[in-house]
Amino acid sequence: MSETDVLTPTADVGGPQQPLLEVKGLSKHFAVGGSMFGKRSTVRAVDDVNFAVHKGEVLGIVGESGCGKSTTARLIIGLIEPDAGEIILDGELVGSTVSLRDMRRAVQMVFQDSYASLNPRLTIEDTIAFGPTVHGLAADKAHARARDLLAKVGLDPAQFAQRYPHEMSGGQRQRINIARALALAPRLVILDEAVSALDKSVEAQVLNLLIDLKDEFGLTYLFISHDLNVVRFISDKVVVMYLGEIVEAGPVEALFTDARHPYTRALLAAMPSHDPDARTQEAPIAGDPPNPIDPPPGCRFHTRCPFAEAVCSENAPRLTATGTAGHSTACHMVEPASGHTKAPAPAPAEQEIVECPT
Repeated sequence: MSETDVLTPTADVGGPQQPLLEVKGLSKHFAVGGSMFGKRSTVRAVDDVNFAVHKGEVLGIVGESGCGKSTTARLIIGLIEPDAGEIILDGELVGSTVSLRDMRRAVQMVFQDSYASLNPRLTIEDTIAFGPTVHGLAADKAHARARDLLAKVGLDPAQFAQRYPHEMSGGQRQRINIARALALAPRLVILDEAVSALDKSVEAQVLNLLIDLKDEFGLTYLFISHDLNVVRFISDKVVVMYLGEIVEAGPVEALFTDARHPYTRALLAAMPSHDPDARTQEAPIAGDPPNPIDPPPGCRFHTRCPFAEAVCSENAPRLTATGTAGHSTACHMVEPASGHTKAPAPAPAEQEIVECPT
């Protein structure tokens, strides 16, 4: 790989209409327990997940802790080996047509813990320059790129380049992690709870920085968060996960104004309000998520759903279009003729039009 290649994003293969990232049937089960006399159990962390991220957009992934958001991100970036499924980058299968090394160049990740993500023995400049150097860029050019990126994320290179992580604040360290992620000129950046550990004022600054960098470098984001206000602010589309599965997906405004899944509605109802007269009087959702080692049959949310009926514990719902473009929900109340009393009637079959012979 030439030095020019390291400084240039990978070429657009399929054009603007082709998704930059496609995840198909992605699954990951972790074996836990087991002993000489005990039975080995399996945690179904991610179970048949499918979604696409189009070029230039921000896809948000939301859900409670333990729903599989971060595991999905680690599967995409290659930190964890999937049990099943395909990861397709710009139309090319990762692991076959696209090597993991090339995948790591095109896709970078920013983690939640800004301090644990940095090597405490490396200066900030060395930290950012490390990736380009490994990929073949000359040391002097790698360090020049590191200084340029420090300036891009709002840190003066003359003041910060030779500092160490422990000398920086949390917001400054996260800016460094963003600069490091951009050092290899990626096309997709996965942000896993990247602002959740920051104070609100610093969080707003980093979010605005991410938007500016996205426009400047032509980036695509996969934004993982539990904060729905942040997701609504930055995302174009949203995927809602529950117990390893996708329960709802769609454009951000359609999902926030017309959520169809009871779990999504409960998450939205739990959002803090700035209006003191609109206080939450009762918990919008009760109980804890079921054990992922032995998830309930049928709809995995039925044990906590106020609308659950017999069909919910018997059959798993399918993602069904709601009528709004790109909006789909995995709920028997949305799926026509599912057997739920609130389900819509099936659409009448289109009659075949037969022309009379002349």
